[in-house]
Amino acid sequence: MGSNATVRRLGPADVFPYRATQAVYADAFDDLESYLSRPPSDAYVARWLGSAAHVLLVAEIDGEVVAGLTAYVLDKAEQERAEIYLYDLAVHERHRRRGIAPARIRELPRLGAAVGAGVSFGQADHGDEPAIALYESLGTREEVLHFDVPVARRP
Repeated sequence: MGSNATVRRLGPADVFPYRATQAVYADAFDDLESYLSRPPSDAYVARWLGSAAHVLLVAEIDGEVVAGLTAYVLDKAEQERAEIYLYDLAVHERHRRRGIAPARIRELPRLGAAVGAGVSFGQADHGDEPAIALYESLGTREEVLHFDVPVARRP
């Protein structure tokens, strides 16, 4: 990774870097609707970032957020352990191919040890060859089916 990049986990006071990360995600995933159309309040962001179950790791260069990794710590019911679900991972286009994404994923075992997690896992969409290649270089591939089940909307 570039020698001038710093990595850190965001906390409750990091509302601005949180919002910058959402912009990186919106651009990388070409999904302005999900990431930027209805931003949460500053109070919600601070509360979200303050939760031990929520992880947002960022890479910054000269104070600019250039990459983010969002993960969730999932406490398991069958044993006293946790798993870490890697939900979003993106690097700003100008900073790709510098090892930033793998470096973010390599932070997960250290984080997992701190929260009692035995494994971290993520998923990639069919056809997203860069993501698939990245995950295969770091872990074991499993073929699963994913289902979205609609829930009732709040009034």
